[in-house]
Amino acid sequence: MSEKSKQSSIATQRAAREFSRRTLLKHAAAVGAVAAAGPFFVKSALSSSGEVNILMWSDYLPAGFVDGFTKKTGIKINFTGIGSNEEILNKLKATKGQGFDICSPTNDRAPQWGEQALLQPIDMKRVPIANVNPAMAKIGDDLWNFGGKGSHWLPHMWGTEGIAWRSDKWSPKGEFPSYGDVWADENAGKTMGRPHSMMLCAGLYMETVGALAPGSMWKGYQNQDDMRKAWETVTAWCIARKKNIKVLWNDGDTQKNGLMNDGVIVGQTWDGPPLALKTAGEPVMFRAPKEGAMAWVDGMAIPVGATNIDQAYAFIEYAYQAEPAGKAIDTHGYNTPVLGAEKFASPQYSKNFADAYPGDALAKLNPWPPTQPWYADVRTEYVNKFQSA
Repeated sequence: MSEKSKQSSIATQRAAREFSRRTLLKHAAAVGAVAAAGPFFVKSALSSSGEVNILMWSDYLPAGFVDGFTKKTGIKINFTGIGSNEEILNKLKATKGQGFDICSPTNDRAPQWGEQALLQPIDMKRVPIANVNPAMAKIGDDLWNFGGKGSHWLPHMWGTEGIAWRSDKWSPKGEFPSYGDVWADENAGKTMGRPHSMMLCAGLYMETVGALAPGSMWKGYQNQDDMRKAWETVTAWCIARKKNIKVLWNDGDTQKNGLMNDGVIVGQTWDGPPLALKTAGEPVMFRAPKEGAMAWVDGMAIPVGATNIDQAYAFIEYAYQAEPAGKAIDTHGYNTPVLGAEKFASPQYSKNFADAYPGDALAKLNPWPPTQPWYADVRTEYVNKFQSA
């Protein structure tokens, strides 16, 4: 790693630590206690027309939210759904930042985006940032301030990756499930997960049972040699148990189908899809595992080649209003950084949140560390080895 890259890595890690378990706990516990700032819509946004091209996670734009936005602004949304950060980055690299007005990278991917110069600075005078959880807004200022030009990223959704299960067919041995349950022989042929994150979390489980030294998985984010040492062991362990995994998912719909149609009884998932099923009355549970759920914040960013700039800012303004943000929760199941939005979600939202993070679960959250380009490349190497085995 070059000296410049080392300095960048140190700076990013330092900023990321401010989005810590304690910070997330503090603001998550404040859900329901903080009122949003007043409406921010400016006349130009209300009288806008045309269209906006959005590249976003596949389940983030429920029909009710889209219809409400179009009714409010007259703007048509052209939506391209994605299931991974790699898809977002690769699409915009291929077009040199053209073709989309908004994209949605996750907070930990700042180092990869910073070196590509595919995003433009956010005009904060056009954003009702006072409506947003300040700890999450600060991520953009700290991690996504490329070239000293200001934030290139705004928070949009936050959530975790943990364990979901069919409550009518399986239950954890104690209050908390484990990442190890997904790989266990007793659940063989009835589990699912996303390759790169389930392999990382298999490593976290292995640390608890003595198969890896404690801290090995996080140490790997700092040094490629340490990463390879840990991932070699993890990959071999996962390949030996690959026969136990039924579904490898890459988007929210695959997670829902796995639980409802494909015979999956327990899986490592995002929180949104299983909680949306639970809200709809299905026998599904989601909970942070005893090793700690993986926490993330997905954002909104404007590519350098965006052509519908006014429409993009109109979308951001609408997304930061408490009522539409809150009503959408019941469909997508994730959490919003918009203050006061929970007042517009159903009462089931508070119950789901309490069920998902009982006891000290919030204090044990694992925020995804900044993903350096070298780390992403090496991780892909081991994921491919696992998938082709």
